[in-house]
Amino acid sequence: MTDTQNGAVVDAITVHNFSEKILEQVVHFHVMKLSGGFFLWVGSTPVLSNLAVSMSSKYDSMPLSTLVMGDPSNTAPNSLAQRLAKKTKKQVYVSYSLPMTDSSLSLLVENRIKKELELHPEHF
Repeated sequence: MTDTQNGAVVDAITVHNFSEKILEQVVHFHVMKLSGGFFLWVGSTPVLSNLAVSMSSKYDSMPLSTLVMGDPSNTAPNSLAQRLAKKTKKQVYVSYSLPMTDSSLSLLVENRIKKELELHPEHF
């Protein structure tokens, strides 16, 4: 969807939500498509406990990534943002609010995001 602002065409922010039961836990996904990128929140309760941003660089094959807010010892939002930026070639903001107790949960969550990317690329 596009809007016009002062005669210029700009992309409108769109929102896409989906949920999945993964390892007996309901995980919610919230995607806001932005101009040139997207914001992805992943969690089981409505908490924004961290935020990472990642984007491609012409100087390195691996996207740049930094934690904007949250506990620096939790590398999940940074890592996920970096992998999604590499895959989509877009600027990606990620908030990952799931417990880091089970590494298989993280892998399954990321696989679910990739599935959604394939099914609905227009939302990313």
